[in-house]
Amino acid sequence: MSILVVGISHNSAPVSVLERVALDADGVHKLVTDVASCAHVTEATVVSTCNRVEVYADVDRFHGSVESLSRLLVERAGETAEAMLQHLYVHYDDGAVAHLFQVAAGLDSMAVGEGQILGQTRAALRLGQELGTVGPALNSLFQQALRVGKRTRAETGIDRVAPSLVSAALDRAELAVGPVAGRAVVVVGAGAMAGLATATVSRLGAARVSVVNRSADRAQRLALEHAAVPVALADLPAALAGADVVITCTGATGILVTRDMVDRVRDADSAPLAVIDLALPHDVEPSVADLDGVSLIGLAELAESLADSDAGREVVEVRRVVGEEVDAFLTARRQSSVTPTVVALRSMATAVVDAEMSRLEARLPRLDDASRAEIRHTVRRVADKLLHEPTVRVRELANEQGAVSYERALAELFALDPEAVVAVTRPDVTATGRPSSAPATRSSDEQRRGDADATGGTP
Repeated sequence: MSILVVGISHNSAPVSVLERVALDADGVHKLVTDVASCAHVTEATVVSTCNRVEVYADVDRFHGSVESLSRLLVERAGETAEAMLQHLYVHYDDGAVAHLFQVAAGLDSMAVGEGQILGQTRAALRLGQELGTVGPALNSLFQQALRVGKRTRAETGIDRVAPSLVSAALDRAELAVGPVAGRAVVVVGAGAMAGLATATVSRLGAARVSVVNRSADRAQRLALEHAAVPVALADLPAALAGADVVITCTGATGILVTRDMVDRVRDADSAPLAVIDLALPHDVEPSVADLDGVSLIGLAELAESLADSDAGREVVEVRRVVGEEVDAFLTARRQSSVTPTVVALRSMATAVVDAEMSRLEARLPRLDDASRAEIRHTVRRVADKLLHEPTVRVRELANEQGAVSYERALAELFALDPEAVVAVTRPDVTATGRPSSAPATRSSDEQRRGDADATGGTP
């Protein structure tokens, strides 16, 4: 089995498309059950936020599963496949693990480091558990992702990166238009970054804050939180006319603020204007910077200035932690993949020892109990010593990349019954008929302390 992710987010689609895919609670439930009913899917859940919808599934076939999951997202958008597929992304197996860990750590959020995504990841796991669509594979993956998210926030200052970005941008803007206090500010967008920008300028004493967004409901909600004024996207030019500072962070794929739009609302007597573009891709046409009295502050220069700052170093540290945790998880998963074969091999050895002891007892019926116990102990020790090195080595070799399946080779060499191997992996079933959850994968620190299992070590 392998983990497959098919999703759409602010990094791959404009807000207009994301809004069509957005799901309410009932919609998320239905999508999870629809995914779980697809052929080749054994486990499923969905991470759904205002900026992303991602389907996570444990599958036994890649191509058929990708097509089925993509079709479900296309149907919910009410678009043609040609129009939607360009906005979908796919992560498979190791890539899927790395993606979820980055999401939980806040590295993939519009406002880097925002904490809401951790709760949304937890909600996806809980929903799958309640619906009975999450089993050992996804349970282990999501439990570890939650630990990664908690670890990055406990050991780094990732939650301060987005505020640092907004503060750095406003510091640049102050050089052009002066302090934010008493100024008119327009925020374009209503996501996490827009919410942070709105809260920041309100706290700094902006005289008037306008929130512009394609969705009137989202603009209204954000505006109410900060005593701002909601503005329809169609009225953006009018909002720009009286602005001193404009902050854009919509996640749209097209330009929203054009040079012509800004030029038409300004004249020779207009006050200086600072335009801060925090969107990726850009919301603002770069040539806006060529207009008299207009200063354009973009992500590229902000990222450059933050690279050597505390915020930049926190992102680097989080990436290191996530990489470490991905390696640890994948190592544990590869090692666990050989466990059924190792257990089946040791079970076969035990059966052989028992059979030979039965023959010996039949041929030597007068053998006393002490001698019989000593012989049984000696034979078992011989079997254990013969199997110890192969089982240790097969776990080590399982960590190496390549086309060789060492657990399969071990099964072939010792002629193990395939059904015996499968029986080891078959999940226990609870009273509700659902597979019981597997224990969560340990953190990389715990991994390094080492463990002994079915290789003959101490449990």
